Amino acid sequence: MDASRIPRMGLFGSPTLLGIAAETLDFARSAAAETHPDEYMGLLRSQNASELGLDDAGIVITDVLVIPGTRSNPVSATVKTSLVPNDMRAAGSIHSHPNGVLRPSAADRATFGRGEAHVILGAPYGPDDWRAFDNEGEPRDLEVLDVSLPDDEEFFDFTQADIDEELR
Repeated sequence: MDASRIPRMGLFGSPTLLGIAAETLDFARSAAAETHPDEYMGLLRSQNASELGLDDAGIVITDVLVIPGTRSNPVSATVKTSLVPNDMRAAGSIHSHPNGVLRPSAADRATFGRGEAHVILGAPYGPDDWRAFDNEGEPRDLEVLDVSLPDDEEFFDFTQADIDEELR
């Protein structure tokens, strides 16, 4: 992704977050249901909206990155921070509340850092059983977008030149 093509706004040049891909949210809801009664945890990654065929300038959450070594139980999930990549596409976090409560706990708020959106999925993990929050733990709008995501095979199809371009 050409960083110069990402629209920037705000004090620190954050790209405008347009929403989350419906397929990405469906994946996370399904994963949360599969790990129930334990919590599910992942990190959200974004992609330039123009790469998804959208005319709007900004980014869209398209991926859930599950960190190896994540430990979970019915009341918490813990990510090994040493294994979290320094990712320019980081958009926030996503985790489940098996008890169905759709608001962040004090512990959740303490982990809301990098990224603009932090999503909580609540049991029974239906289409309306989720909420998005900002870094302060305040509710925020997050539109669900019907976009076509690239094939998984293309996800790992990159060269050193692509990596160098991404790091510029």
